[in-house]
Amino acid sequence: MARSDPRNSSRYWHAPGLPGMDLLQADFTSHDYAPHVHDSLVVAVTETGGSEFRSRGRTDLARPQALLVFNPSEPHSGRMGGSDRWRYRSFYLAEPAIQGVLKAVGIDQPGYFTSNAVPDQDLVARFLALHHALDSEAPDELLHRELLVRSFGDLLRRHGQAARRMPKVPGDTAALAPALELMRDCYADSLTLEQLGAAAGLTPFQLIVAFKRTLGLTPHAYLTQLRLRGALRHLRSGQPVADAALASGFYDQSALNKHFKRTFGMTPLQYVQARAS
Repeated sequence: MARSDPRNSSRYWHAPGLPGMDLLQADFTSHDYAPHVHDSLVVAVTETGGSEFRSRGRTDLARPQALLVFNPSEPHSGRMGGSDRWRYRSFYLAEPAIQGVLKAVGIDQPGYFTSNAVPDQDLVARFLALHHALDSEAPDELLHRELLVRSFGDLLRRHGQAARRMPKVPGDTAALAPALELMRDCYADSLTLEQLGAAAGLTPFQLIVAFKRTLGLTPHAYLTQLRLRGALRHLRSGQPVADAALASGFYDQSALNKHFKRTFGMTPLQYVQARAS
């Protein structure tokens, strides 16, 4: 009997707060997948090394930074090929997750991917960022939702047959005015993409695209800037850093520290000490 390679490792878990979505992180030095199908839509990103996969009667390579998509019930197999290591991350979207994505994007059918290999490095980076975010203990629900809607929305828009049925995105700032007003009034609250989209009469995906097109920022990035402005006001009024973080909508002081330093080049405590001196 062949012995399994102890260097092989994999981890499978349910995406937090996302019904019907499972995640896989795998690191293989020797592994063969027999021909099989999934009831789920499968999206996989190769981080290191690669493999051979067979689908639709042909064999192809999953190279580093490759994005692969397999439609539900589409037979495929995989094996190590041309590499001594294969590290990748996968998303498995069962029907509830697929319907959730479609609703957020604004289409009624998932369409069909006519190619398993998707040559789109921008999406490779997006899906890796999304997978890492869903593997993080940081409970930034708006960021997670934004990454998910934008990644899968662009995948469908650019490469799925569903793209032709996707509603157009408005191109002026006036369309965003109700969402911007809600964010300015309630920046310290736990706002969701669905709430912001509903305020502007847009789907979550339309909202993300409209923000990037008109403001150059995603909704999460814009809300973070509003929260930082709020934190500055609280710090200038003499509030302790931890209190200022919570009062301005950040999960905790650590979250404020991260965004504050990234934006201003110093920590909130350094800012307070500089003002005091």
